[in-house]
Amino acid sequence: MPIPEDEIEITFFKSGGPGGQHKNVTESSVRVRHIPTGMIVVATASRSQHRNKAEALAELERRLAARRRKPKRRVATKPSRASRARRVDEKKKVGKKKAMRKPPSDD
Repeated sequence: MPIPEDEIEITFFKSGGPGGQHKNVTESSVRVRHIPTGMIVVATASRSQHRNKAEALAELERRLAARRRKPKRRVATKPSRASRARRVDEKKKVGKKKAMRKPPSDD
């Protein structure tokens, strides 16, 4: 689903980095700002402004879709009888170990 034109603001600027003289003198980098969310995406990978614009718009759509996605509700499950038994056995072992640390009683 494409993003409406009135919701985005596109600016072009000169980018640095590798790419030679052509990249350094042309405004081939694209910055796309989604106005309702304030999300900003920058594309500077290509020397082509059109390619960078398409790449930035695709990335913005991907990020907006990820933001709209709701996580699945966790379904609570009961622990199995065996796991409860293991937990109780481990607690008993720890209790016995701690009981051994006590000084002997004067009986």
